[in-house]
This record gives sequence, structure tokens and C-alpha cells, in this order.
Amino acid sequence: MRDIAVVGAGPTGLYLSVALARRGHRVTLVDRDPGPGPDGWERRGVMQFHHPHGLRQQVVEALDAELPDAHQALLAAGAKDVRLRNGLAVGLHCRRAVLERVLHRMAEEQEGVTVVEGHAEDVVREHDRVTGVRVDGRTLDAGLVLDAGGRGSRLGQDLRPAADDQDCGLAYVSRHHAFQPGATPGPLTDAAGLLEQHRGYLVATFLQDSGTFATLILRESGDHELGRLREAEAYATACAAIPGLAAWTDPARSRPITAPRAGANVRNTYRGQGARPGLIHVGDAVCATNPVAGRGIATSLMQAQRLLADLDEHEDLADARDAFDAWCTREIRPWFDDHVRSDPDQLARRRGVDVPLDRPLTSGWITETMAVAPELRRTIVLFLAMRKSPADLMAIEPAAREIYAGGWRPAAPAGPGRDELVQLIKGSRGSSVTV
Repeated sequence: MRDIAVVGAGPTGLYLSVALARRGHRVTLVDRDPGPGPDGWERRGVMQFHHPHGLRQQVVEALDAELPDAHQALLAAGAKDVRLRNGLAVGLHCRRAVLERVLHRMAEEQEGVTVVEGHAEDVVREHDRVTGVRVDGRTLDAGLVLDAGGRGSRLGQDLRPAADDQDCGLAYVSRHHAFQPGATPGPLTDAAGLLEQHRGYLVATFLQDSGTFATLILRESGDHELGRLREAEAYATACAAIPGLAAWTDPARSRPITAPRAGANVRNTYRGQGARPGLIHVGDAVCATNPVAGRGIATSLMQAQRLLADLDEHEDLADARDAFDAWCTREIRPWFDDHVRSDPDQLARRRGVDVPLDRPLTSGWITETMAVAPELRRTIVLFLAMRKSPADLMAIEPAAREIYAGGWRPAAPAGPGRDELVQLIKGSRGSSVTV
């Protein structure tokens, strides 16, 4: 039995806290947020908390492996398991706020978990190891500190190797909506909702729990004219002008239940473990990627599940840390590398740059070809579901290249280009809205 401090009460920290306590460890969960309150609960410093999330099947499997009661509680709260027509389970329709509310309640009720509100300033170091964490100036002793503080974590940063880091060049605005009674979803491109690449921007919808969904409009981070989308009237004007979104947000089908929320400073980052025993980083503190692909919570809970296995297997914390680090390098890093290669190509594509046939195609271009190549579809679908790796996808790159070399290009969705959209939202009124 160990005394363990878990820093960060997001999905990863909550999951680990409950799972470790059920193994008999004494867990102190530290977060500066007081936890769920009214329906308008905010997570201080967690920009992405109210943005749409895709909860992949890997999330469901992690819950079922350690916290099956959490999965059932989510279904009771209105979440829905999702399967493709061929029976492949692909995830859970659920808002992040609902996921965290369920997990937070479980942590508060779990014997062996103590929830502490406070700011974790840094780890405590004695000789060659970490022995605790300093919270608001006081020392919390722990035989093991788990950093689940997310992509912005600075805990023990001087003890770690430098991060590999890439600005995705993206910013976005999203909004939550509720279906009108009896209404059905708008046009779908996959089980999660709608995804369309337009000239100069991207739009998406995400089905969620309890008859809700989210819309999202993504732009280049330096595109300040489209930055007006954070204004309610401008966002509504854009949704009405883009046919795919207009079908979802038609007042006969749905109504907005939040104001538009902006997200920015989107980066791909990967950072390994340090060499000092007693501190292990996990979740977004190890790997954070472009959120458009919806891999964040999946890769984080995959890590959490693996870390539990390594802690079970290795009594020596240095051995557990090293085994976990090696696994992350092998199984998680490839998804980071995929974004580093593919994201610049997708930015260029939205600017109107043609498919680059003078070098290997990246994943965004390869996945498009399933529209005209049924023989590639299975590999692509499994890659999109994270059941096949980026290396598996590259095995079909020559076949995808032949399709583009023959002159085929993805069909452009109906709707205004970036410049036309700018002109439309310039004519919109102020930013007031009633939800």
C-alpha cells in the first residue's frame, strides 16, 4: 500500500484516483477547482472543458476495465454507446462535463480517496527522489506523485527532458445545442456527427448525451477576421450560411443552450518522463494533440490503464516509470507524430494547396480516399477508430497515391469560402444572445 498524490482532477486524475484506491492505496487528489456545482460548472484554467469531445471506444474500454460502474452511471446520465452499422463499437456520445461530473462524484465517495482543493506549486525533492508535492505553501508527503495536470502542467518540469512541440496553427469556436422534441440529427459523415473541410475553415458537429450536440468552426489562428465568430450573432450567421451546419442548427431542429466559446493556443506536444523516482507524468502531461481528431481523452485513459498495470507489476517505482515511458514511446508517440506530419498539410489544403505528390502522403489525404476505394476502407476506418496505427495506414499510402495521381480529388462541400464567410459575418449585429 502506498500514499499517492494525484495532481489534477480531470478525467485522467479522477480515473487513476478511484482505481488506485480500489487497489488499497491511500490517494490524495489535488486540484484548484472545487468540483461540480450547478449546471453552469466551470473548470478554472481548463479552456477545453466546455468544448466538444469525442469519447472513443478506448475510453469505454478503460472505464469497463477499472470502473464499470462509471460507464453505467454515464449511461444513466444520458450518454449513449455508439456502434457502426457493421457492429464495430466506436465510442460514447457524452459531454466532457457529464463525464467529469460522474467521475468526480465517484472520487468523492470512494473510500481511500481524499479530495483536496488547492494549487499544486511544485514537487518536493529530497536527495535523489520526489517525496511529495507543495500545495499552497504546505507540504503533502507522498511515496508517489502522479502528474495528471494536463497539457499546461508545469509540475517538476525542470526534472524532465524538453518537450517536442508544434503549434497547430488553429483556433476554433464551438457551441452546445439541444434538439427540439422529436428532432433527429442533421447530415452525418460518421457516427460522431459531421466533419467538412471548407476553403479556409473546417466545420464539425458532435453528438452528445441527453439530446444535445455541439457545433464547431475551426480557422487558422492568425485569421483575426474569422475571430469574430466568438460573437453570438456572427456565429449564428455563419451557421446559417454553411449548409451542413444550417441543417443542424435550424430552429425547427435545435436551439442553442450556451454562448459560443473560443479555443486557441492549440499545440501538439510530447514529453517523456524524468529520471527522478517518485514522480510519474501521465495523460496530456505526456501527450497532447490537435483536438480535431478527438484523440485526447482516449490516449490519456489508455496511458492511465497502462500505468496501473505497470504499478501493479513493478514494486520499484523507477522500474514502473521506465516501463511506462517505454510503452508511451511505442504506443502513444506515433499519434503525436501523425499530427506533426499531417496538420501542416491540412492547413495548406484549406488554403487551396493541392495534394503534394512529390512526397509521401500524410494521413489526412490518405483517409479521404475511402470515398472512392472500398478496398482501402477497412484499414482507414480502423485507423480513424485508433484500431490500426499510423504505420498501418502508411502501408496503403501507395494505393492512395495512385488514386490522386489519376486525377481524383475530394469533393468540396457546399457552402461559402473563407472570404465570403468573412463578408457575411461582418454584416452581423452585436454579440448579445439569450440561451
